[in-house]
Amino acid sequence: MAAFAFPARTILAPSRRTRLIWGLSTATLLIHLLTNGRYGYFRDELYFIACSRHLDFGYVDMPPLCAWLLRLELTLFGDSLFALRLFPAIAGALTVALTGAIARELGGRVWAVALACTASMSALVYLGIGNFYSMNVFEPLFWMGCVYLLVRIINSSSAAESINPPPSTINRLWLPFGLIAGLGFENKHSFAFFGAAIVVALLLTPERRHLAQRWIWLGGLIAFALALPNILWQMRHDWPTLELLRNVARSDKNVVLGPLQFVAQQILIMNPATFPIWFGGLIWLLTARDGRRYRLLGIVYLVTLAEFILMHGKHYYLAPVYPMLFAAGSVAVERLVAFRVQWVKPVLIAAMIGLAALLAPTILPVLAPERLLAYMRAIHFEPPRTETGHTAALPQLFADQFGWEEIVRSVARAYATLSPDDQARVGIFCQNYGQAGAIDFFGPKYGLPPALSGHQNYYLWGSRNYTGELMLVIDSRPDDEREQFRTVEDLGVVDSSPWAMPWEQRQHIYLCRGLKTAMHDFWPQVKEWL
Repeated sequence: MAAFAFPARTILAPSRRTRLIWGLSTATLLIHLLTNGRYGYFRDELYFIACSRHLDFGYVDMPPLCAWLLRLELTLFGDSLFALRLFPAIAGALTVALTGAIARELGGRVWAVALACTASMSALVYLGIGNFYSMNVFEPLFWMGCVYLLVRIINSSSAAESINPPPSTINRLWLPFGLIAGLGFENKHSFAFFGAAIVVALLLTPERRHLAQRWIWLGGLIAFALALPNILWQMRHDWPTLELLRNVARSDKNVVLGPLQFVAQQILIMNPATFPIWFGGLIWLLTARDGRRYRLLGIVYLVTLAEFILMHGKHYYLAPVYPMLFAAGSVAVERLVAFRVQWVKPVLIAAMIGLAALLAPTILPVLAPERLLAYMRAIHFEPPRTETGHTAALPQLFADQFGWEEIVRSVARAYATLSPDDQARVGIFCQNYGQAGAIDFFGPKYGLPPALSGHQNYYLWGSRNYTGELMLVIDSRPDDEREQFRTVEDLGVVDSSPWAMPWEQRQHIYLCRGLKTAMHDFWPQVKEWL
């Protein structure tokens, strides 16, 4: 009888783990689907929609995959807020599933999978980014897709050490690794730092033996081939992303964090209750007898952490790396308390869920703005700020979801005062891609022409056929316009929302006539890559 008991348990456990993974992933999906439509379109979402209507192999501030995926989503489901945020909700759920899959591949049983998935679904930063469209929500899928394959390669290589020669199918996993890595770079350039950390980790661990095999180089070739279209686009446009990064570095736009501040904010944005899991996972990977087999992952984390600290990156730049630490830490906890202090596991799960529920209203739009402010005062907490100019009452993620259609309606009223001849030749110039994206998205139902702007990729889309003879300009002050045009008339203050970012509440609409220089000479002056 005993001879048949062990196989029965091994067959049952994976099935339970699989059901648990997909159950918690589905719960995550429902959280996002039930909460992601309460406010409005986010500033960056309006810009991404504009980019999806100008498909290319690159953009000033991002690679192309985000825009191409959005074009597919909008084509399939339309441009409602629910449709726009469907892919992010799915991506958030898949991040939880991938966390559980990594835990399972690391040798975790049911409790390890439960801990890992719960940590992933209760991480504050994942709850936030899963609720709107951006390239950030897809990052964990690409980073952790590579990690999942790395763990499988390590496991398969260890199992095949007694076989001579080892099966070639093991090393072929580097081919899908290269595919995911290439797509990860095309999603966001920060993947390059994660990729560099993997290379360093390979060199510092016994896994460097794979460098002697052709499969890893073929995988690298696949990754490079996928990245090449964006690299060529960057070359053709004189490396605009590097210029943008230099401009940001010279400005005081972003909050600069010291090393200890950066680490402290990692604990905060990942949910402080998950800290014992992911920090324990790091220690397990670096020091434990069972974990040292996967030491490569611990080195990857430390190198990536050092990169973003040295570059003064925003706190969420490191967020995509944590699912692997959740998985490792959950395996460590499961093994540590296998025969004693069993209460630790449910207590950890309860703490993670409880603290996530307490802080969720600050990163999920579940409360009306007035109630949210009262709630943040009551719990003495607000999300950390990443930009120095953020002075809104609401967290920036929320403030940037208010006021956009009000701006468009104000412009439409000004546009309606023009004669039919003036309407046919007037251009609408905006100071940032949020305003321009709003004009392009909401404007058609008010009869407005497409927007012009010098901000980010709008600059590369150019002035089209406008001569500058007549322009409606959104700006907070008319100083520049009075220098650039022969006449400037203030048509009044732009309507906005009291919950919008402050600078969007102080805008005027100026009717400007007679650009003093030719448009092709004027256009380079409006370039704003910041």
